[in-house]
Amino acid sequence: MAGLIALNLVRNRGRTLLTAAGIGIGVATIVALLALTQGLKQSFGGLSHLGGASFGMFQSGVADPTASVLPASLVPRVRAQSGIEDAAPIELVTEAVPRSASTLVFGVQPGSFVQRRLVITAGRSSRDGEAMVGKSFAASEGLGPGDSIVLKGQRFRISGVYESGVAFEDAGVVVPLSVAARMAGRPASVTTIAVVLEPTASGDAVTEQLEEAFPGTTTIANPGEAARASPGFEIVTKAVLVIVVLALILGGVAVTNTMAMAVLERRRELALLAAIGWSRPQVAGIVVGEGAGVGLLGAGIGVLGGFVLSHLIVNALGAGDFVSPALTLWGIGRGVLVGLAIGVLGGLYPAWSVSRRPPAELLGRF
Repeated sequence: MAGLIALNLVRNRGRTLLTAAGIGIGVATIVALLALTQGLKQSFGGLSHLGGASFGMFQSGVADPTASVLPASLVPRVRAQSGIEDAAPIELVTEAVPRSASTLVFGVQPGSFVQRRLVITAGRSSRDGEAMVGKSFAASEGLGPGDSIVLKGQRFRISGVYESGVAFEDAGVVVPLSVAARMAGRPASVTTIAVVLEPTASGDAVTEQLEEAFPGTTTIANPGEAARASPGFEIVTKAVLVIVVLALILGGVAVTNTMAMAVLERRRELALLAAIGWSRPQVAGIVVGEGAGVGLLGAGIGVLGGFVLSHLIVNALGAGDFVSPALTLWGIGRGVLVGLAIGVLGGLYPAWSVSRRPPAELLGRF
C-alpha cells in the first residue's frame, strides 16, 4: 500500500507540490511564531540574570520586562531581606542608539556587583559622561576605547569594551545609573533590581518572601517565568492557537478538494482494487495515506520556510541584537503535527465517499 501511495503522489507531482506548498504556508507561519516566541522567552529570561544575578525583580503586569518601573528606594529594603546576599538597581533604556532601536542601554550603579562582574576586554570601566560597549556591539559597529557614541542625542566617550556572557547584554551599551536615569527621564525609578541569593538560601522561599513583602512586583528567574509574567506572551500564544485552527480549517478544505478531484479521476482504479479483494478500509487507507503524504511534504516545506521567515521578520524589525529565533524540537514537532493533521483531515471525506460505494457502481460510471 505504501508503494502505491508514493507512486500516486509522484504521478501527480504538480498537484502534490502545489497542495503541499499551500499547507507549507500555514505551517511556516506557525513555526515562525513559535520560534520568535521561544527567542523572546530566552531574551527576557536573560534579563533576570544581568550581572550574574540569581533572579531579577520587575513590576508585575507590564507588557514586557523592559517596560517595568520600580522605585529606586526599594533597593536597600530588598538587600535587607533574609536570604539575600546583595541587590543592585538596573535601568534599561530602549531606542537610545540611532539606527539601532533594538540595542539596549544598561544603567548600572558604579561599584555594584553588576558592574564588578563585567569582564573588561579593552579599556576600563565608565565614569560619568562615558560609556562602555558590549563585545558584539563593538565588533558590529567597529567601536573601541577612545571612540564616541551618541545616546539619546548626547555624545559619550567610550571608555572600554565588556563581555558579560548574556548575548543581548553584550550587544548593548553600559552607562552609569545616574546617566541612564536622566535618559529615561525618571531619576527616582529603575527598571529592575538584580538579586544575588546567599549560598544556603532557597530560591523559591526568597522569591515568595519578596513578592509578599513588595506587592506589585514579580520575580523572574528563567524564560518560563518571563513568559508567564508578560501579557504579551499570552497574546502571542493565543495568536498561534488561532492560526493553528485557521490552518487546519482552510488547509483541510483545500486538501479535501484536491483529494476529491483525485478520487474522481481514479474511481475505476479504486473500484478494480475493491473488485480484486481489497477491503473498504484498505481502499480508504490509500486516499487517507495520500493526504497524509501531502501533509508531511507540506510540513517539511513549512518548517524550513518558518525558520527562514522568523529570521526575516527579526531583521525587518531591526531586532536581531535583542532576540534570536529559537526553533526547538517541540516547535518542529508541532509544525509537523499540524501539517500531518491537515493532510489526514483533507483525506477523510474523499476516503469515506469512495469506500461506501460498491465497486459495480463505480465501474458503471465509465
